[in-house]
Amino acid sequence: MSPFFHIYNKIPIMNIPIWNGASSFAPGETPFGFYDNDAEFRRDADKVAIFCANRLGYPLVDIELQSGSFYTAFEEAVTMYGNEIWAYIVRDNFLDLEGLSIFEELNETIITPSFAPIVKLTEQYADEAGVGGNIPWYSGSFSLTVGQQNYSFETFMTSSGFTGSAYSEGIEIKRVFYQEPKPASDLYLDPYNGFGFGGAMAAGMAGVGGFGGDMGFLMMPLSYDMQIIQSIEMNQQVRWSNYSFEMHGNDLKVFPVPDHSGEIWFQYIFNNDRSSGVVKCAEDKVNNVSNANFKNPKYSLINSIGRQWIFEMTLAICKEMLGYIRGKYSSIPIPNAEVNLNQGDLIAAATAEKTALLERLRAYLDETSRAALLGRKAQEAESKMVELQQVPWTIFIG
Repeated sequence: MSPFFHIYNKIPIMNIPIWNGASSFAPGETPFGFYDNDAEFRRDADKVAIFCANRLGYPLVDIELQSGSFYTAFEEAVTMYGNEIWAYIVRDNFLDLEGLSIFEELNETIITPSFAPIVKLTEQYADEAGVGGNIPWYSGSFSLTVGQQNYSFETFMTSSGFTGSAYSEGIEIKRVFYQEPKPASDLYLDPYNGFGFGGAMAAGMAGVGGFGGDMGFLMMPLSYDMQIIQSIEMNQQVRWSNYSFEMHGNDLKVFPVPDHSGEIWFQYIFNNDRSSGVVKCAEDKVNNVSNANFKNPKYSLINSIGRQWIFEMTLAICKEMLGYIRGKYSSIPIPNAEVNLNQGDLIAAATAEKTALLERLRAYLDETSRAALLGRKAQEAESKMVELQQVPWTIFIG
């Protein structure tokens, strides 16, 4: 034992236990016992205790820590490593984890991208564009009055009996027609050239009419049919209307001033039906990063790269603990002088080392993110294309 500790051990108030150089880990000696049943954790616990003590100066310097201190730091370092890994995985894959059962353990799973988040997003656009989604559209009409330009949808809704909670947020007008709109499928005939390519076939399939004799049809992609239908709907809105209109709140103003009676048709939705973006989630579903079901890592499954990080973090935590212990007594009196302790240096070094270790691990994880990997794949593919362009073409002789 060093003279320094011989001196202050004689002072009762400073009789701090010193590590005796021996370590024999047994289950139950860590605060939480997360890894006590892991054979490799138990084996490494004693090695880590000796490693940290030696790095702190033992046996040349007495270390005011006990074996349990080293085991505590070791358990904390393993848990920190697992938390960093799982937090990164959740952050990189949360869209694919959202909505999963919280009882589904994710530690030993491979998370692959799915179209579910994209489908949810497109449903919102489809609702607004009226080409799908989950919001029902309704139709209504009112009669034009000669000489009257302004018409109230509020009056229409009240007279139609729409009251109560279903109508509490009002309606939103999506389309207005001077005459009752016919479904585009009923008008599948090409608006310019009679039956268009693919139009006759679709009309027959829709029951518009039968065809006999020797007739041939061109096979067209479905996208062509969709373009025809969209063209018909656009013509209904632009070419077939004798009136234009403006919306001001729930009031419709018709131009020009009506000079004859008729019907104005409109399509609308209830604002209550529009998704607010907030969906009630069952308690057993993942809805934030805190309930994605990741457990503490299995120490025996951590590779040598991860374990080296854990050993270094354990040492940094031990430095921090030793600094706080020595900080209780900033100096030790000796005859005719005093000895200053190095608690400040230990805590500063521990803080810097912990920060550097976390930054190194996070940088490594960022390099393995899905976006980073795809970027490197794209660069690799581009490089291969440039290389292949330098390969001469084969010359055929014969």
